[in-house]
Amino acid sequence: MRRLMRTGVPIAQCAIAAGLAWFLAHHLFGHPAPFFAPIAAVISLGVSLGQRMRRALELVVGVSIGVGVGDILISFIGTGSWQIALVVALAMSTAVLLDSGVVIVLQAASSSVLVATLLPPATAGGLTRMLDAAIGGLVGFIVAALLPANPLAVAHRNGRLVLGALADALRGVGNAVARQDIELAADVLAKARKSQHDVEELRAALEAGQEIARFAPIRWRRRGDLERYETAATPIDRALRNTRVLARRALAALRDGEPVPRPLPGLLEELAGAVVLLRDELASGVDPLQTRAAARSVAKKSTVELLGEGDFSMQVVVLQVRSIAVDLLQATGLSRTEAIAALPPLHPEEKSG
Repeated sequence: MRRLMRTGVPIAQCAIAAGLAWFLAHHLFGHPAPFFAPIAAVISLGVSLGQRMRRALELVVGVSIGVGVGDILISFIGTGSWQIALVVALAMSTAVLLDSGVVIVLQAASSSVLVATLLPPATAGGLTRMLDAAIGGLVGFIVAALLPANPLAVAHRNGRLVLGALADALRGVGNAVARQDIELAADVLAKARKSQHDVEELRAALEAGQEIARFAPIRWRRRGDLERYETAATPIDRALRNTRVLARRALAALRDGEPVPRPLPGLLEELAGAVVLLRDELASGVDPLQTRAAARSVAKKSTVELLGEGDFSMQVVVLQVRSIAVDLLQATGLSRTEAIAALPPLHPEEKSG
């Protein structure tokens, strides 16, 4: 039921677009059986959002290739198993040569199969089917613009997952080094390595949200909230990657029995708190100023003296704390130069310089 609720709007869009495409092609254009129109409408929308304009164009082109190749070949060689195999191979090969899009290739194949089996060239004109595909693709795009999904709903959900994984990893490493628990550190690292999928889902959600906010007038006011997520997405990705490095070196340090710098667990807990603040501020649609202040506080505490308390792996952990603080500052909208300026110098001579 939760999955159904999350996809309720796209399902309604597909249903309305399919019915409307059939109605227009059948009653307005007089096509007796315009099955390509609702198919095109549904494919151009898709339950998974994003790149609708490209998908609709690929659909029309794919249908055109499939119908064209099918009509020409079947007229000469007739129908049968080897004829269908040949038509599909040639239609897909033509589509691949023209474009690498998945939709265009698969639609060329399916259209050629329909022409070769259900609707041989003598029963309907290829131009009629191409027009049906164009009608469906256009209707799908219009429905998406007039009845859009909330572009922030998926962004919020995936943002919570990504930032939750980041906060849990930082807090978990902090607990592991505080307790000097090797098994806990290994478990945190294993979980952190699985987080990249969530990052890719967030990027896909933002891409879909950008398209909705660009073309749907009633969603234009959401652009500012989406821009905050877009600003944060790449630095969050880097922060997760740096956290995986941090977890790996922390595990190595614990296995080697390296001493743990006393302030380190507290710094990691503060970093996790900054990540939680970022999650909440992005979800609330406000500028992440509290996150910026929290990340600055951690950055100022990652001093050269702290580096001197640990051996090699623990020094790498401290350096990663600095890097993650910079990532979080960039996620709040600061430039890299501004974020790095918040760090204390690594070498004492830099203070006088």
